[in-house]
Amino acid sequence: MASSHKIAVIQLHPKPMQIESNYTNAAQFIHDAASKGAQLAVLPEYHLTNWVPKDPKWSEVCGQWKLYLNRYRALAKECNICIVPGTIVERHQDEKTEEDRFINVAYFIDNEGEILGQYQKKNLWHPERPHLTSSTHEPHEVIQTPVGPVGLLICWDLAFPEAFRELIMAGAKIIIIPTFWALSDCSPYGLAVNPRSEALFLESTITSRTFENTCAVVFVNAGGPVGSSNSNYAGLSRVAVPFLGALGDETKDSNEEGMSIVDLDMRHVEEAEANYKVREDLAKEDWHYMYQRKETLRREKL
Repeated sequence: MASSHKIAVIQLHPKPMQIESNYTNAAQFIHDAASKGAQLAVLPEYHLTNWVPKDPKWSEVCGQWKLYLNRYRALAKECNICIVPGTIVERHQDEKTEEDRFINVAYFIDNEGEILGQYQKKNLWHPERPHLTSSTHEPHEVIQTPVGPVGLLICWDLAFPEAFRELIMAGAKIIIIPTFWALSDCSPYGLAVNPRSEALFLESTITSRTFENTCAVVFVNAGGPVGSSNSNYAGLSRVAVPFLGALGDETKDSNEEGMSIVDLDMRHVEEAEANYKVREDLAKEDWHYMYQRKETLRREKL
C-alpha cells in the first residue's frame, strides 16, 4: 500500500544578509509545521542570505555555514521533523591555491538530527558562475529517508531533464528542489512578450517533470514580503504529482511569504508508473538512449 507524507513547503522571504533574522523566521515556520503534523519541512535556496555575492560581508557570513547547519540539526531533533534547510552557501579553502571557494549545498536532515545526504549545486545559473563552484561530474545520488527515496536538486537544475533521469534511474521517487527564482530572470525580449514568462516556465516544467519521470516534485522558492504581490519574487512553491499537478493552496499561486502543508499521497506516483511505465522502460537493457544507461552502469561498477 502506498504511503502518504505531510510536507511543509515554506516560501520564506530571505532578507539580504540578515542571516540570524532569516534563521529565526525559518525556525518559527518549522515549529508551526511540526505542530501541524508535518513530517518534512523544506526551505528555499539562499534562504539565510538572499543572493548578494558582492556584499563585502558575504565571505564572512558564508564562513558560518556549519553553525547554522548544526542549528537545523538540533531543530529537527527538537521538533521531531525532517528538514531540508533550503541551501546553505559554504566557504571552503582550496587545498591547492589556498583561495576561498564557495559552494551551494542542500542537506537532508532526518527527524533525529542526522544528516542523511547532501547535494552541491551542479547546474549554476549564469550570474552564479563567477562566484560559486559547481559539483560538475559528481553523480546525482539518491538518499534513503523516512519519506522514501529522495533526490535533491537546486533551482536551475530543474531545466535539465538529465538530472531527473539520473535520479529516477537510481530509484528516487520524490525530487526536492530548493530554489531562488525571480520573474526578472527572463531576458528583456521575453519580458516584453510575457512579463510572467518565468512563472510559465516554472508551472509548465514542474508538472512535466512529474509525468515524464513518474515522481513527486517538492519545489520551494523564495517569496516576497507579505502584502507585496507585485514584487520580483516568483514564489509558486508547491508539491506536484502526476494526474493532479500542483498542490499547496497557500503558496502555489502566490509570490508572497507563506507556508503550505501538503498531504503527499505516493499512490499518485505508483499509479502513474503503472500507467506510463517510464521507470520500467528505463530499466531495460535495450533502452533506446544507451549513452545514459551506459554511464549509469559504469558508475554502479565503481
